[in-house]
Amino acid sequence: MHAYLLLGEGITNFQLPISNLAEKFHAKIMEYQLQKIEDVRNLNNFLRLTVTEPTLIYIPNIHEAGTEALNAFLKNLEEPQENLYFVLTAPSLRKVLPTIVSRCQVVKIVNSEQSTVNGEEIENFLNMNIDQKLVFFDKMKERNKAIEFVESLIYFLHDKGKFDNMEILLKTLTRLKANGNVNLQLTNLSINFK
Repeated sequence: MHAYLLLGEGITNFQLPISNLAEKFHAKIMEYQLQKIEDVRNLNNFLRLTVTEPTLIYIPNIHEAGTEALNAFLKNLEEPQENLYFVLTAPSLRKVLPTIVSRCQVVKIVNSEQSTVNGEEIENFLNMNIDQKLVFFDKMKERNKAIEFVESLIYFLHDKGKFDNMEILLKTLTRLKANGNVNLQLTNLSINFK
């Protein structure tokens, strides 16, 4: 994997996990701010040079970059150079474009005070039939809870290397974030989740 997305709500210092990744790849760290399309062009000018030493490009707060810049940046994640690694940071999965998330290995940096959906709840959900999933989601009325659950499910399945349902999960997450009807989106997920 050449791209990593470090997530941590309320975490301002990602230096330790970034240093650990750099050490793992014997790479030097190069921090780069990516906000607008011009930043991507400047980065691409640098990347046109062949990188001979392992280099880790650290892009903090990827969620703050504009959509146009992120779409231009995608090509770098899809076709990385051999000695090049990307580390992106964001507070949560829901703040990052799904196309960026799908091209990164997601690493959650857990804050001891942070509450997330637990693995047992996800395992139970994965073993439910459609009727049970509908009942499970019927109790989930709040948008934030629904987004948190779908994000956790994406992370859990991504971590396990199970990508069969990723498309429906990413669509559901996008629609929930775009203020789609919570009940309708979760019902659709229940029916289409295999």
